[in-house]
Amino acid sequence: MKKLLFPLATAFVLSLGLTSCGSDKTAETTTATTETSTANPADSVAAMAGDSARMAKPGGVMVDGVAMTADKNIVQNAMAAKSVSTLVSLVKQAGLVPTLEGAGPFTVFAPTNAAFDKLPKAAVATLTAPAEAAKLKGVLTYHVIAGRLLAADLKDGQELTTVNGEKLHVMIKDGKVMIGNGKDAPATVQIADVISSNGVTHVIDTVVLPLAK
Repeated sequence: MKKLLFPLATAFVLSLGLTSCGSDKTAETTTATTETSTANPADSVAAMAGDSARMAKPGGVMVDGVAMTADKNIVQNAMAAKSVSTLVSLVKQAGLVPTLEGAGPFTVFAPTNAAFDKLPKAAVATLTAPAEAAKLKGVLTYHVIAGRLLAADLKDGQELTTVNGEKLHVMIKDGKVMIGNGKDAPATVQIADVISSNGVTHVIDTVVLPLAK
């Protein structure tokens, strides 16, 4: 894993930019796929409020022994979960709290503290440097999709357009949902379908970085 993460982090630190790869033809195809994927007819406040009951979890999904309930927004639920405290801190630093507390809906792939710990210190230092605020925001919004996608909505081979404009690739293997940048080792969803009032969160085990030029 270290061998995979080191070149990824090095490329990220040296590039000082976020890019995506692919031809115009691929872009057209993925755009069409994304529109189909994220256009969820159930993206409404009423539908989101009813998700927990529909999924037989009216009490909310448990994360770190705390119930994540649909009456709270994405940020409020995340703040109650100790295992994503690093992500919450970075979201605050990047000034994204107002956005993720907004009406949405959003789909958030939330890396755990352990996921951030797997990154080399150089990559973390770059992400948290005050002068690199735009880079931090770019990486965080690479984990956010406009629209509400439950695990059941995600299909193998699907490409999703993130809030920062880059693509996330979906893989399904042995029933496990994974997301990645299409090149590096993907992140695996550890806890799916954490329903909030303004979207859904999927807790993942790896920080996914956009591909560098």
